[in-house]
Amino acid sequence: MDTFKKIAKIVAIVTAIVAAVVAVYVAIQKLIEKKNAKDADNRENYVSCASFDGDFISETTVA
Repeated sequence: MDTFKKIAKIVAIVTAIVAAVVAVYVAIQKLIEKKNAKDADNRENYVSCASFDGDFISETTVA
């Protein structure tokens, strides 16, 4: 019976360690996904103001 208790205790400790590692991994992945999604939104909504057309007159130019 003592052997079973020792094995059960070791299995419980290993399970707790694995669960903690998985929790940290999932948290880091969520943070990375959130950061990448935030950066992707900025790139999708980007509008270039550059114009290489020589005849283009900017509406914000003060004459």
